[in-house]
Amino acid sequence: MLAIWAGCRPGGSCHERPGLPMNLLRALATVSGMTFLSRILGYVRDALIAGAFGAGLATDAFFVAFRLPNLLRRLFAEGAFSQAFVPIFAEYKNRESAEDTRVLVNCVASVLGLVLIIVTALGMVCAPLVVYLSAPGFAATPEKFELTTHLLRLTFPYIACISLVAFAAGILNTHQRFAVPAFTPVLLNVSFIVAAAFFAPYFDPPVLVLGWAVLFGGLLQLLLQLPFLVRLGLLPRWQWNWRHPGLQRVLKLMAPAVFGVSISQISLLINTIFASFLAAGSVSWLYYADRLMEFPAGMLGVALGTILLPSLSKYHAQGAVENYSALLDWGLRLTLLLAVPAAAALAVLAMPLIATLFHYGRFTHEDAWMTQHALIAYSVGLTGMILVKILAPGFYARQNVVTPVKIGVITLLTTQALNLLLIGPLQHAGLALAIGLGACLNAAMLYICLRQHGIYTPQPGWLLFALKIVLAVSAMCFVLWFAMGPSQWWLDAKVSARVIGVSGLVVLGVGVYAGVLWICGFRPRDFARRAAE
Repeated sequence: MLAIWAGCRPGGSCHERPGLPMNLLRALATVSGMTFLSRILGYVRDALIAGAFGAGLATDAFFVAFRLPNLLRRLFAEGAFSQAFVPIFAEYKNRESAEDTRVLVNCVASVLGLVLIIVTALGMVCAPLVVYLSAPGFAATPEKFELTTHLLRLTFPYIACISLVAFAAGILNTHQRFAVPAFTPVLLNVSFIVAAAFFAPYFDPPVLVLGWAVLFGGLLQLLLQLPFLVRLGLLPRWQWNWRHPGLQRVLKLMAPAVFGVSISQISLLINTIFASFLAAGSVSWLYYADRLMEFPAGMLGVALGTILLPSLSKYHAQGAVENYSALLDWGLRLTLLLAVPAAAALAVLAMPLIATLFHYGRFTHEDAWMTQHALIAYSVGLTGMILVKILAPGFYARQNVVTPVKIGVITLLTTQALNLLLIGPLQHAGLALAIGLGACLNAAMLYICLRQHGIYTPQPGWLLFALKIVLAVSAMCFVLWFAMGPSQWWLDAKVSARVIGVSGLVVLGVGVYAGVLWICGFRPRDFARRAAE
């Protein structure tokens, strides 16, 4: 609905006057709207899983098994691969012929496909070893270890499907077809919902149905992308040319980018190792809190990073230094305008949200309280996590991977030191807090380096802009805190009362925040900006 409101065609591009590049604010509405739909279905999915399986041995096993291929997806596909491929592809699209661009796509797809087949086969064969390395605490419970291994073998082929989806998305996004790639995650959630709601009783144990849902969801996402590549004339064909210069440049950028753009995911994997030694349910509590945190992170961070990278890459290819800096400034202002209130609202409304979305069936009062602790800890670093998604493309669009990698090493080491420091007094919440603080450090260092390298120069008016946001967020938090009432009410209330209550709080929070900003002089048209031509 948001995409339609923004004036976007179902095929993935927005209505613009002939000769004018796409309005980035409309593109953001498109991607965010599709991401919103995916997240809503994701919560339906998680509510079904929480109600059917609770937070215990079975869900711990599944979340570990699903997190591993999901990590590889973010490392090699949406993370390193996209950041390495999109700038090179954008350069070819703007500077080279259509045939040269097709050859690049064919060569990259051929190498990527072969690598994915090998990685998938190795992952399935070595599943027991992978489980032992990623969740060693599970070895003390043979039943949990064997179940996790079985689930991992079911979910590992997902990495092949979703990596090819990310490859296709990079092509479509560079052609400003943002809606289709943003919509594809919906199909994974639909697969989960159908499997959990209708087919779980036919599996023994029932949680195995979730592993099959992952596999079918990945296949559906890949099949959706293919017709749109055909329309662009860029459906990949087998063409092996290891020495192709464009392919070599992608590989050269990708190797260090694997680490540089995926620090938070590596930290999440290490957190799983720590959590596997904590009380049963710790992995699940972190997962449910992470799901809530990913709602604004996906709608803002991923969406903004998706629409910024192609335009930044074009500006770099054109040598438009001032436009490059101005686009980064636009992205940072929009991020703070939307991410700061989202982080504050997650912290204040943690229990209402958790109780409304997950407190059903086997998801107990204790699970709700433990998940709340993790969510509040995550919210501390949410703004930093989103800022990383905006600042990192500032380097990768310039094909600079060295700087983010150096920053990533420092961030990873700092996060693990914080894990050791905080896990004792705060248990699983300490792991969540370490991730958030590490993300803030990552964002701060990326920002400083962008300034030092002369890549980014802030536009005038930042101090007044920040003060207005602080005022609006403070008013929003004050009103929400008194309006939501005691946490215990949310745990004891009926489902209908929770849904009505949390919906009212969300509307109230948005209304107060937007109202204060309006009084302070903010207008939506002030943030309109067009993509690079």
